[in-house]
Amino acid sequence: MAETTQERSGGTGRAMMPALLGALRTPWAGIVLLLAAVAVLDPANLRETVVFAARALAGTAQYIVIAVLLLAYLKATGAEVMVARAFEGREIRMIAFAALLGGLAPFCSCQVIPFIAGLLALGAPLSAVMAFWLSSPLIDPPTLLITAGALGWPFAVGKAVAAVALGLFGGFAVKVLMRSGALASPLKQAPRSGCGCGGPKPGGKPVWRFWSEAPRRQTFRAECVGNGVFLLKWLALAYVLEALLVQYVPAELIAQLVGGDGLGAIGIAALVGMPAYLNSYVAPPLLAGLIGQGMSAGAAMAFMIAGAVSSIPAMAAVWSLVKPRVFALYLGLGLLGAVMAGMLFQLVV
Repeated sequence: MAETTQERSGGTGRAMMPALLGALRTPWAGIVLLLAAVAVLDPANLRETVVFAARALAGTAQYIVIAVLLLAYLKATGAEVMVARAFEGREIRMIAFAALLGGLAPFCSCQVIPFIAGLLALGAPLSAVMAFWLSSPLIDPPTLLITAGALGWPFAVGKAVAAVALGLFGGFAVKVLMRSGALASPLKQAPRSGCGCGGPKPGGKPVWRFWSEAPRRQTFRAECVGNGVFLLKWLALAYVLEALLVQYVPAELIAQLVGGDGLGAIGIAALVGMPAYLNSYVAPPLLAGLIGQGMSAGAAMAFMIAGAVSSIPAMAAVWSLVKPRVFALYLGLGLLGAVMAGMLFQLVV
């Protein structure tokens, strides 16, 4: 029997629902909904909110452009293959280079999983892998520039130093634990495939003059567009949230919770940052607003580091490959490292 018009329309409606729900979860939808809420609940502040966010976004524009071009260049040249060289040689050298290069690799989260799975299968020590895991979510070239634009170069450099230091701390901690036998058989069965985007090839070589090859030129163009849109939408949302934070959250409340320079404020910031999923592009503008409201610099650093380590992509990369006790160690090292980085940064600035 032929299906009726009502059945066909019902099927079409059901097919459209996932697309509609997906659109509502985008940063663009969040921006529209937030501004619509201001327009309805407090229309007098709508213009001020939009102007604040637009000016902040314009002030970061130069960093966005540089970040997009740099990331596209690294992808087009295949520079991420250099990270594989960090996992060659003596274990101490591997830990040091993995911690250092973790912040330079232009990986997406899904590339980390097959790349690390391959290295582990080839016998790379867990200590070096942990160093890479802890440092890579904290900083990369675009994040460094976005952080500098929102919080200043001292904060951006401090975060980069903290990323390398946390990687070293975690790598050597795992080395000691493995020597004592506490982390025997730490791995799950390695996944057979990644997400489809592919990881870097350890045996490859970067081609710095990428423009001489048509596929690499195409990669450069695609990365410029993709990363440009990605950064624009997330930063636009971040600055709208910052505007709302500055206008509607009392400064006294922020100062009371995380405004001091003691261990308590820094510890609270790290604990709050752990479950707060803010990617590395959204966090700096929000922290700029919180600092303006009374948050201490050390607490801001602890919040940012703890949030990056416990972000969903970073945790997924670890959880997919290691057993629960190693995953718990990863989170514990990240939390402890965030508190230590916050305390040291508070002393320096």
